[in-house]
Amino acid sequence: MTKRFTRAGRAALGGGAVGLVLPALLLALWEALCRLGIAPPNLLPAPTAVLRSLRDLWLAGELWGHIEITLLRVLLGFLLGTAVATVLGALTGYSPLWRRILDPTLQALRSIPSIAWVPIFVLWLGIFEASKITLIAVGAFFPVYLQTMAGIQQVDRKLVEVARIHGYGGAALVRRVLLPATLPAYFIGLRAGLGLAWMFVVAAELMGASEGLGFLLLDGQQTGRPANILAAILLFAIFGKASDLALVALGRRFVAWQDSFQNAAEKKAHAADQARLQEV
Repeated sequence: MTKRFTRAGRAALGGGAVGLVLPALLLALWEALCRLGIAPPNLLPAPTAVLRSLRDLWLAGELWGHIEITLLRVLLGFLLGTAVATVLGALTGYSPLWRRILDPTLQALRSIPSIAWVPIFVLWLGIFEASKITLIAVGAFFPVYLQTMAGIQQVDRKLVEVARIHGYGGAALVRRVLLPATLPAYFIGLRAGLGLAWMFVVAAELMGASEGLGFLLLDGQQTGRPANILAAILLFAIFGKASDLALVALGRRFVAWQDSFQNAAEKKAHAADQARLQEV
């Protein structure tokens, strides 16, 4: 039984391990360039130096505080932006009137660079958490809004007509037809919004922050410690990817009914893994 569970774990991790090959090769090349003296250590410290910097920050009791506040800011900003985007995206996708009223203005606001929001948010909300979370929410808002609106607009007209024939309308039509049909596009928007939330948190933590991974990055630049800069960038990549994987896993549970090429391939691979395990 233990051997069977071990085999199952290896089969489950096999697909994910392939994605680690390229980062491992890049890290090995980076380390080799530094050890050979090709990359100057004052500009590009070796990966081992970056890991030592992370260890020193952890032992000093500083690292987890920076990670925790950044995770909290991303979470709150993402939830706020997603909530507003879902409501407005559903409204403009379902109602042509509201789309004509709201969408032109929202599309114009989407063109404003993230840094351009910083001075006005600082003026209105101060340099504390409200301005930072609002800026992150702006970043998460637009991908979710666009995908929600587009997902509703692209629902098969025949599905809506059949639902109306069977007496569905209003909230029942949204709940039983429009919402399930929109979920694939909606989760794409959530992933894009989450990615932008991680990007916007850097700009947010430049607004007078005294802690956070963005502050750690800026502090490394101001104090001439490139290992701290790269350590912050590495942590952004790790936590950003981890949150994206969690969202992908959640999305697969909600759209498991979808008869797509990817789902068919995953079911086929899972069946093959199960067959191999039974042979053990």
